[in-house]
Amino acid sequence: MTEITQSSTAPRLLGPHDGDVTGETGRQDRFMIHSRDTDGRFALVEHTLGPRVLAAPMHRHTREDEYTFVLEGRVGAMLGGREAFANAGDLIFKPRGEWHTFWNAGDTTARLLELISPAGLEELFRQLGDLSGWPEPAVLADMAARYGCGLDLEATFPVVQRHGLDF
Repeated sequence: MTEITQSSTAPRLLGPHDGDVTGETGRQDRFMIHSRDTDGRFALVEHTLGPRVLAAPMHRHTREDEYTFVLEGRVGAMLGGREAFANAGDLIFKPRGEWHTFWNAGDTTARLLELISPAGLEELFRQLGDLSGWPEPAVLADMAARYGCGLDLEATFPVVQRHGLDF
């Protein structure tokens, strides 16, 4: 008989409050499946965004694809220069190399599952969530660059203004 030992790759059940949480009220991340759980193949993060909150500035990543499944609320997204809106049950695909941003487009809290493949980018979310507020643009750009991400703040501000978002 083989002895079963508990490890990060062992099967398990996550309850609605399990996982590491970072961020402030109105913008939180719950880390559910980590890179270490999947040998870097995949990560799963739950984002909770207050009404009219921007999740991230306009950006693109070079290493991973992101899939955002809307659990609750209404989410706006800029995807490759086009604006789209998603509701509970919709999936937003943000492939690597494409400029995008997303936000809570409603007046109630939005909850999203963010699937990241391969894993790694979730660590940038963790670093940002440990800060109080957004860092200065140069610091933010440097943090993002370490994860293969480029930022476009000039393209972000029209979205923020057009939708009255908290950034």
